[in-house]
Amino acid sequence: MIDVTRMNGSVLSINNDLIETVEETPDTVITMSTGRKIIVKEGRQEVKKLVKLFKKELLSFNL
Repeated sequence: MIDVTRMNGSVLSINNDLIETVEETPDTVITMSTGRKIIVKEGRQEVKKLVKLFKKELLSFNL
């Protein structure tokens, strides 16, 4: 799971495996495979970086 910040400042942990799309319109909107949309403060590239970091951490546990 990755932590993202909603526009009101609250932090939310989301399952990165359920992310379908991330778009900047100009706010960053994360669309989940469930159809839920979450608007966050982080940019698209930051969300991408968080997902990569999380997956990298997962892989390091398997060694």
